[in-house]
Amino acid sequence: MDMQEAATRADDILDGTFAAIKPAVHWTHGRSTEGSCDVQRRRAVMTIISKERRGSFLGVIERYWASKGYKQLSVNTSEIPAMYYRTPDQFNVRVLIGSNGQAFFEVATPCVDRSEVAPPKAETVGPNYADGKIPFPDVTSDFWSAKSPLPSRT
Repeated sequence: MDMQEAATRADDILDGTFAAIKPAVHWTHGRSTEGSCDVQRRRAVMTIISKERRGSFLGVIERYWASKGYKQLSVNTSEIPAMYYRTPDQFNVRVLIGSNGQAFFEVATPCVDRSEVAPPKAETVGPNYADGKIPFPDVTSDFWSAKSPLPSRT
């Protein structure tokens, strides 16, 4: 596998993850970076995830990643919650939610053969800030931004 193939796989991981989020959120590409033999792809959610809904949001991601056979590496339950996983093909995936309710995703590839890497092809939902500073989230969702927690299932 070369860096472009790894970047495409990272994009596929992000595409699948975002497809699993219901209702859908607005998002933008973050800055993609290349190391000597690896690539990092990033996305930022522009939909505000309220404190009351962050656990539910992370639960959707956790269930999706587990269904794909990703192995949980670590969970941070602090003011800035985060989850770290590894795919069966050794890609590291992370989601964290900042104090302003913005979720950040990153996929880091394993070391692969060096090659040129094209920018991600997926169309953002909302403006694309990949080449600039990503602003705080500014999209309100009746579901994800709600100030009430979801009722627990019994």
